[in-house]
Amino acid sequence: MNKLTCLFPLLFLIPLLASCAEKKQVYIVYFGEHKGDKALHEIEEHHHSYLHSVKESEEEARASLLYSYKHSINGFAAELTPDEASKLEKLADVVSVFKSHPRKYEAHTTRSWEFVGLEEEETDDIDARPLKNDVDDRFRVGRKFLRKAKHGDGIIVGVLDSGVWPESRSFSDKGMGPIPKSWKGICQTGVAFNSSHCNRKIIGARYYVKGYEKYFGAFNVTANKDFLSPRDPDGHGSHTASTAVGRRVYGASALGGFAMGSASGGAPLSRLAVYKACWAKPNEEKVGGNVCLQEDMLAAIDDAIADGVHVISISIGTTDPLPFQQDGIAIGALHAIKRNIVVAASAGNSGPKPGTLSNPAPWIITVGASTLDRAFVGGLALGNGYTIKTESITAFKMDKFAPLVYAANVVVPGIALNDSSQCLPNSLRPELVAGKVVLCLRGAGSRIGKGIEVKRAGGAGMILGNAPANGNEIPSDSHFVATAAVTPTVVEKILDYIKTDKNPMAFIKPGKTVYKYTAAPLMTGFSSRGPNVVDPNILKPDITAPGLNILAAWSGADSPSKVSVDQRVADFNIYTGTSMSCPHVSGAIALLKAIHPKWSSAAIRSALMTTAWMTNDEKKPIQDVDGLPANPFALGSGHFRPTKAADPGLVYDASYRAYLLYGCSVNFTDIDPTFKCPSKIPPGYNLNYPSVAIPNLNRMVTVKRTVTNVGIGNSTSTYLFNANPPSSVSVEAIPNVLVFNRIGQKQRFKIVIKPRTDLVLNATEKGQYQFGWFSWTDSDHVVRSPIAVSLA
Repeated sequence: MNKLTCLFPLLFLIPLLASCAEKKQVYIVYFGEHKGDKALHEIEEHHHSYLHSVKESEEEARASLLYSYKHSINGFAAELTPDEASKLEKLADVVSVFKSHPRKYEAHTTRSWEFVGLEEEETDDIDARPLKNDVDDRFRVGRKFLRKAKHGDGIIVGVLDSGVWPESRSFSDKGMGPIPKSWKGICQTGVAFNSSHCNRKIIGARYYVKGYEKYFGAFNVTANKDFLSPRDPDGHGSHTASTAVGRRVYGASALGGFAMGSASGGAPLSRLAVYKACWAKPNEEKVGGNVCLQEDMLAAIDDAIADGVHVISISIGTTDPLPFQQDGIAIGALHAIKRNIVVAASAGNSGPKPGTLSNPAPWIITVGASTLDRAFVGGLALGNGYTIKTESITAFKMDKFAPLVYAANVVVPGIALNDSSQCLPNSLRPELVAGKVVLCLRGAGSRIGKGIEVKRAGGAGMILGNAPANGNEIPSDSHFVATAAVTPTVVEKILDYIKTDKNPMAFIKPGKTVYKYTAAPLMTGFSSRGPNVVDPNILKPDITAPGLNILAAWSGADSPSKVSVDQRVADFNIYTGTSMSCPHVSGAIALLKAIHPKWSSAAIRSALMTTAWMTNDEKKPIQDVDGLPANPFALGSGHFRPTKAADPGLVYDASYRAYLLYGCSVNFTDIDPTFKCPSKIPPGYNLNYPSVAIPNLNRMVTVKRTVTNVGIGNSTSTYLFNANPPSSVSVEAIPNVLVFNRIGQKQRFKIVIKPRTDLVLNATEKGQYQFGWFSWTDSDHVVRSPIAVSLA
């Protein structure tokens, strides 16, 4: 029975409906941790026995199995009917059974590492190059930090994504030492990828396609526009990998000179392990995004743990967060944490709407996206004399002024009013567009697609106008016509000009790279926001990092715009999304791992969060897209500062068992046979986290925390408590002074949060989140934590 039949059940008889209901789909059966020491073949046989219990024959059971997760994760993925899945869920030792859903990742670096103070040759002496002025003193700190971290040498970063383009100069192994002895991975061969494509930089590569093939059918290179191998057809995987650990490449730029400079990953001497679990959708433009199946990703994480990676970077997410027991990334990451592997993941690109972020598990470092101080500045001139600076990286230019039209006024008949301004495919009338500049608005359809439509209709140029939700962030795309991207305020001026002038004209000037163009960082509008809808007791995202217009390595099999009509080939490309911000943090984690190899994942998260920036380079609060100070649901603890994170003073540590105890509060239980939930389960907000979130506060709440002294070179220290509480609550610490006498010493304290009795909230204010922070400060450190509270 085909999928189409089951889409229209009302047309058929009841027996056919029953048949549709029993249609096989891929389910993941999760057992938690392994019990005892079993050989891999014994584990797989154990999984087969569960399958055989619900299948009619052993042959059917074996044929239905896609993956047996048997290294660190205990479970399997198989084709099951809903009834078979229900039966398995009731069996002993089964933690959860959940249906796999395709998780689409979206566009979810020369300047970015310099922007956070990390800029140095891989073999530089600290003082080899003179600093220009006192303002650049932070680069001296950055150089010392990089040298101490040995540029990440010895650390292995596993990247789950769309593969790698191994010929990129970002993945050269020139001058690198031998592969770490701890490495246990492989170099899996396939289409256009053989063992020679692995080296001392790319030390391992694997791919996972079984779930994808079950969902979309047998893999076909032509239809899929992909390689059945670790090779990256798409650019996304190469971009994220090189942002985290790419080698330094001199003279890197995009599209003929934009963002010219030396491109480098954050940890250029760290090793790269590639886990390709994301694939192009069959017969679709790549600009629409790839798809990653949970069963494939879980297999990749299971292998990454066994292979010996130290960091896992996952620029993958979903717009519909799942409970942890049904979330393959959350499950895999928890098993990684037990092995002290740090997992960073992107928050998603569904902002600025609240409650949209991905990867909210507290054992994952969840990363939002903010801007750099670099822009690609061009210009827009109107016939009435109005001129404004705009942004563009298109190589196409205009020679003279051209008539200006609004897309909604030149659409073909029948286009819905809401779509008339969007320049969607085949929406514009060529006889009204030819030779003209078209104002197109963002909202529906891809940005690149709008330019393609203007070109199809014969337009001379495009003004791409932000919707209010996009705010003032300007993504730079490689459009096919001369393009000027503008803010909502400018859109209003242009529309007014078109309405009031009988012969509106426009001229678009090409862009060029400009630094220190505007205050940065600024939160991007697309970065997904809290609150955490899976568990509002955990404040997410954790941190933000550069994610707008990031230059990094690209695939030689894909064009800069990712559309089939574009025949250009680029070694580097400018790309945007939380997919780009996540590997910035992954690179920083690799450096911190190299400096502090014994720190736990929680300690590294704490160090990054409590030392993060809350101000921009003008020492003003980091703004959101609405021009107001960004709150923790946008930027978490702030913009990451790797050099400060190396010496945070205090850390909020948490063990694997602490996460198991936390799981009891969200019904994520029976994961480890050595751990049972206590009869009295502590509230989720008592997980020892570097931030505090209290939803629906209606009484005094006491939050328990423990800090560990990790201050470098200062074993004795006294920390004082300070707070800037949310406006409707009071916040105090007991005790409010912490004294440490040695490194590694722990001190417990309580944060008492209670509604203010002198305020009366109206109905609108109730349920609305308010934000603040508290900190512990000594003579050398400020250990800062955000607070989010809503009152019932």
